Amino acid sequence: MTIRFRDAGSGNLPRVLMTVLAGATGVESLPEEAEGNDWFAWTGRLPAAVQSLRLTPLAREQQPHVTDVTIRRRGRILLAARALTRDPATAVRALYWRSLGLKVRGRGLLMAALQHHSETGYRAWIARFDTLTEANRRSIRSEIAGWQAQGRLPLISVLMPVHDPAPAVLEAALRSVRAQLYPQWELCIADDASTNPVIPRLLARHAAADPRIRVMRRSQNGHISRASNDALALAQGSHVAFLDHDDVLAETALYHVAAAIRSDPDRVLIYSDEDKIDARGRRFEPHFKSSFDRELLYGQNYINHLCVLATARVRELGGLRPGFEGSQDHDLLLRATAGVPTSRIHHIPRVLYHWRAAGGSGTFSDRALAQSETARLQALSEIVAASGGHAVRGPLGFNRFVRSLPEPAPRVSVIIPTRDRAELLEIVLRGLFAATDYPDIEVVVVDNDSVEPQTLALFDAYARDPRLRVVAVPGPFNFSDLSNRGAAAASGPVLLFLNNDVEVIESGWLRELVSITLDPEIGAVGAKLLYPDGTVQHGGIVLGIGGVAGHSHLGLPDTDRGYFARMVLAQEVSAVTGACLAMRAAVFAEVGGFDAASLAVAFNDVDLCLRARAAGYRIVWTPYARLVHHESKSRGAEDTLEKRARFQSEIRVMQDRWGAQLRADPYYNPNLSRTAAHFRL
Repeated sequence: MTIRFRDAGSGNLPRVLMTVLAGATGVESLPEEAEGNDWFAWTGRLPAAVQSLRLTPLAREQQPHVTDVTIRRRGRILLAARALTRDPATAVRALYWRSLGLKVRGRGLLMAALQHHSETGYRAWIARFDTLTEANRRSIRSEIAGWQAQGRLPLISVLMPVHDPAPAVLEAALRSVRAQLYPQWELCIADDASTNPVIPRLLARHAAADPRIRVMRRSQNGHISRASNDALALAQGSHVAFLDHDDVLAETALYHVAAAIRSDPDRVLIYSDEDKIDARGRRFEPHFKSSFDRELLYGQNYINHLCVLATARVRELGGLRPGFEGSQDHDLLLRATAGVPTSRIHHIPRVLYHWRAAGGSGTFSDRALAQSETARLQALSEIVAASGGHAVRGPLGFNRFVRSLPEPAPRVSVIIPTRDRAELLEIVLRGLFAATDYPDIEVVVVDNDSVEPQTLALFDAYARDPRLRVVAVPGPFNFSDLSNRGAAAASGPVLLFLNNDVEVIESGWLRELVSITLDPEIGAVGAKLLYPDGTVQHGGIVLGIGGVAGHSHLGLPDTDRGYFARMVLAQEVSAVTGACLAMRAAVFAEVGGFDAASLAVAFNDVDLCLRARAAGYRIVWTPYARLVHHESKSRGAEDTLEKRARFQSEIRVMQDRWGAQLRADPYYNPNLSRTAAHFRL
């Protein structure tokens, strides 16, 4: 079956959630893909007993304009041909199994081949989603003309410090600015005493050809910060965009920036996705970024290019700081965003900047590598000093923000729901009491009808230990209710919800979690959880995966840095797993605890985190607290009709309650696949 619809003006990002109601199995979302020109389609096998198709608006402020809905039945030959074009290897295996008469296995492989089409290579993605047609250009120019008729064309000042680049790459950079579809720009160039006489002549030629280009020449080389500040002194626009002398802007870059400024002129920071280009101009290694992530910015300059800042803000800060060469951009961004609400920072999920990764470009950063790490640590140290934290060198040379614990450290109440499985519970208790470097731990074991002699003997063994209490909560398993009962019995200002199948493998994990949890801006903190084989079980939760949510970087080796080092850096996420979730007791009470009525088992942790975010708190995941999670060993799989019905009911609750958020996770780029949270196209 293929279902297609057109969402006019969506720009290949749908504004509707497409779901089907399928009898007793409940609501199932259909992960459609963009076909271009505002068309979206889903192809696959619908669940049995489909009763209705529903298109639900994702956000109140962005109403969809759905037209031309079509539904077509697809024959087996057409589906096989489609699968062959999408995933030939899987499709061939499917056809082989079906030729042997093994229809179930063949059908499963065939549907897998159809589903894998949403993940594609970058060259194919560029051809499909990032190649302008003349019709696109006419449409953009028409929109800009409408802005001009309204008298609202913001001036954007592009700042370019120049020092002895290869003339060819400087020529390409200049031409990329002059080729912008958006006309209201100025290019402010500071030539930092280039020694190659070709450079000033090339700059003068372009300045003579276009009055929007303004050039000043420094009498002596002062390096990138001073040169950038001289370019800043020439700027007359409300916002400044930073362009290296060897990089290239996408043709639509300033158009999208202008649209963001027009929608909110008070925005302090606007940034986009980026990629790299080689010596032949071929694009590779795209970086599809998240919305503003303050925690990730502490660790690395993930914002990088294209970076646009309010001119007044940059001047208020004194511009770029000499002495921070190699990390001058990171330093500026840390200072520019300090204390600025997220609402005044905007991410454009489009590749608008091409960063040259080729010899001979003569970048300033290449010359400053020796001191960039020191400068980056100094920049972060100054930002976090007021909070009592400090900056240290993290993995791969990135920053690590270490928050201090107060003296005395607050009591942590560890809440562990359990039903028997004493061999697992004994491991987690031993890890907490003997292998964890934290001075004040209280463990509240919430016992849900344990009957095995080994479990009762374990409780007896700890009966005289004042650090552990057993709270009996009989009845059907309800993780949310058990956790809420444990929280009610806890005495500590910090709550740690911990599964009974988690194993401690390093001593400082709890100090890390608590130090972040005590930050008044933060609502919940999660750890890096590993499977027993050393692969990632939990790297934070990404919304929209599988229709509701899924774990980031699932199955990745623990030693792998992840997507642009995401698995070695603390970062904000939309949610973290309740298998190991730290939260201040006051925040837990403020947001109402876990939803025991509607989310007894699944997604209660996601719901809790989303309510904390709605209350204004940030959710943080840290790789500096690692544990092993023997996932669901005590609870078992969803393998009965009753469990499946309950699970489908919980899916419906999440989709009804958080539908818009599930389809627009701010920490997961909309250009990435929702098949799994592996950060693939």
